[in-house]
Amino acid sequence: MKIFYAIQATGNGHISRATQLYPYLKKYGEVDFFLSGNNASLDFNLPVKFKSKGCSLYYSKCGGLDYTNIIKNIKPRQIYKDADILPLKNYDVVINDFDSVTALACRMQKVHSVQFGHQASFISGNTPRPEKRSLMGEFIFKNYAPAPQNIGLHFEAYDSFIHPPIIKDEIVNATPTNLKHITVYLPSFDKDCLEKAFKSIADVQFHWFLDTVQQEHTIENITYFPVNQKKFNNSLITCEGIITGGGFETPAEALYLGKKILSIPIKKHYEQECNAAALKKLGVPVIYDVADDFNTIIENWLNTDIIYPRMRANNITETLEYLFDTYKR
Repeated sequence: MKIFYAIQATGNGHISRATQLYPYLKKYGEVDFFLSGNNASLDFNLPVKFKSKGCSLYYSKCGGLDYTNIIKNIKPRQIYKDADILPLKNYDVVINDFDSVTALACRMQKVHSVQFGHQASFISGNTPRPEKRSLMGEFIFKNYAPAPQNIGLHFEAYDSFIHPPIIKDEIVNATPTNLKHITVYLPSFDKDCLEKAFKSIADVQFHWFLDTVQQEHTIENITYFPVNQKKFNNSLITCEGIITGGGFETPAEALYLGKKILSIPIKKHYEQECNAAALKKLGVPVIYDVADDFNTIIENWLNTDIIYPRMRANNITETLEYLFDTYKR
């Protein structure tokens, strides 16, 4: 069997999920990956056969999306060209993790596909949303990477086609400990936006992962790390808690490990606002603005005992069996 797997590279979570799935997919046949977008900073070892700039996200300085830059870098003519030359008819199965170029190519070439991943869960109206829904956000969920078949991943099974998160083997097989540091992963924030708050809590050690850092180093109570999967996994497994955005994979792994979470969803990022709504239902504290009292918020969070429901890991073998058994050929 020949399998085409499209990865949306607007963040590291999609790549992390594909990396975890790859050994399982290889049991079904030959897998070629398509990388669309250029935001990911994670090192990976996957057989990427096709690439496209697709649509990428750009961030403002302190925790928001830069829509001007996003729109400026969308090249519709190039997207259509990239979709037209993808040889999808050479593949038996097309798996799409929320990529618009692949979805367009499937429509143009009349090829079946399955949307597989976290964004597919939002096809269901039962999946948590914020109090104020975004018409544009809902439109994107349904029309950015549509497919005739959907297999969603989320914190809970909000609908019949939604499965538990894909948790990396390194996390599943780990024995969590608490070395009292706080892991920080907030890719939409520049260092200047948060550094003062972290340094003001001198008795707390922070492990801060930044794509602008080239080499691990420590200044006062902050150890700065480059974005590296192995080091991040180790930091998460041994931390007291994690401060992160409103993504999906990182909070899911933290919940699986039973770690404290403080979530700061990216401003004007509707998917992250939806994830934040789901996290709040699970008891995770969420803040929407980082202000002068951020250090106080962190200290209060650390001093509050929080018990989250235990997160299940995905039975990858079972989920992929379902995918291939129900795929329309």
